[in-house]
Amino acid sequence: MLKREISDDTRRVAHSAARWLTLIESGEARESDHAALQCWRDAHTSHEHAWQKIQALRSRFGGVPPELAMASLDRPDQKRRRLLKGLLGVATLAPAAWLVSHELPIWRADLATRVGEQRRLTLVDGSVLDINTDSALNLDVAQRRLILLRGEVALRLAAGSPFVIETDQGKATLSTGEICVRQQGDSCQFSMFTGVGQLQPNAYDTLALQAGQRLTLRGGRVDSTQAFDMRQLGWRDGVLMANDQSLGDFLRELERYRPGVLRWSPSLERLRVTGSFRLADTDQVLDLLAASLPLSVQKRTRYWVTLVPREKIA
Repeated sequence: MLKREISDDTRRVAHSAARWLTLIESGEARESDHAALQCWRDAHTSHEHAWQKIQALRSRFGGVPPELAMASLDRPDQKRRRLLKGLLGVATLAPAAWLVSHELPIWRADLATRVGEQRRLTLVDGSVLDINTDSALNLDVAQRRLILLRGEVALRLAAGSPFVIETDQGKATLSTGEICVRQQGDSCQFSMFTGVGQLQPNAYDTLALQAGQRLTLRGGRVDSTQAFDMRQLGWRDGVLMANDQSLGDFLRELERYRPGVLRWSPSLERLRVTGSFRLADTDQVLDLLAASLPLSVQKRTRYWVTLVPREKIA
């Protein structure tokens, strides 16, 4: 089956994660509450997955900044305390509600990876499927069909009948060879390494997929066609590669593999990066950038990092 009903257990886990986040950001959580949260996260992988998801969603929403709210809650004005608690609760519950309505379909996927995780599967016919960071998909090996719900996959097809990869923007039918499909935001990229295939955009005629070619779909139509650089598939081996790439583009790619918030000064955007970086330790990647470029790494926490220009020493 490629589609499933959302289970009651999945709903309960999502709501539990929302309640934990509300408590932790209320400013009234005790040390025992933090310990209890850790026990809940350790109890099952689904709990940890839900916690990481809702934290990531919390950072995407506006509202009262947690550090400002916490500082204000320490003041003696009780009216202000009640107001800020209410605002913080709304800011927390907004992503929780969004999570339940939009993210649960992802959680019921056949296969999923966490932020920073990659998986490799060998299918019964010998085909090899690589799943990149923060991805979710439904897979029916018997029907030779994959529905990419989010993220990125690479498929090296063994001999046999054609294999179909479906996305929100269109679908690719691979007859032989190897393909990478990446769905992110309102666009989807189909990159052909070797072999032949066909691409059927939702709102366009069927196109041939040629080796060494990348087609980007947006709005169900072809948005761009360009050559494909195989080095961009280093993630399959846990490596992020850059060849005279702008630092802004490099960081936008790196943050896909890093939980939490990564920010940088706009003045750093045009610095250039070249090298191979191991994705297993993104903290080390940031340290390497600081050692080779005129920037400093400021860490508020492990999950809140900002890159700023390095101060010149007079």
